[in-house]
Amino acid sequence: MLENLPPNTLPRLLRRTILSAIVVGIVGFVATLLIAPHAPFAAVGVVLGVGLAILNLRFLDRQASRVELKGEQSSKAIRRQLGGKTTGRLALMTLVILGVVWLYAPLGIGIVSGLVLYQIVFVINVMRVVANQGGFE
Repeated sequence: MLENLPPNTLPRLLRRTILSAIVVGIVGFVATLLIAPHAPFAAVGVVLGVGLAILNLRFLDRQASRVELKGEQSSKAIRRQLGGKTTGRLALMTLVILGVVWLYAPLGIGIVSGLVLYQIVFVINVMRVVANQGGFE
C-alpha cells in the first residue's frame, strides 16, 4: 500500500509522526501525573517509551537509507538485511524493557504505555496519508 505513494510522502509522514508522538508523549506525561500522582516514574516512563520508539524509527530510517546506497541487490537480500538488524534491535529493547518492568513496575509499565501511544500515533498518521492519497482498496 505504501509503495504506491509518491517518494516525498514518506519523509513527511515520518516527520509528522515524530512531532505528533512528541505532543502525545507530553500529554501522556501530564495525564499520568494527574491520574497517578504517587507514581511519577510512570509518567517518566511514558516519555521514555515515546522516546525509544522515535529512536527506533530513526535507526530504521538510517539503516534503510544505507541499504539503498549499496547498489543493485535483490529485494529478498534487502529484506533479510533489514529484518535481521531490526529484529535484533527490537529483541534487545524488549529484554531491557522487561527487565525494567521486573525491577520497577511503574517505570516499566510507563515505558510500555509510551511505546503503545507511539504505535497508535503512527497508525493514525499512516491511515491519514493513505486516505489522502486515494483511500483504501
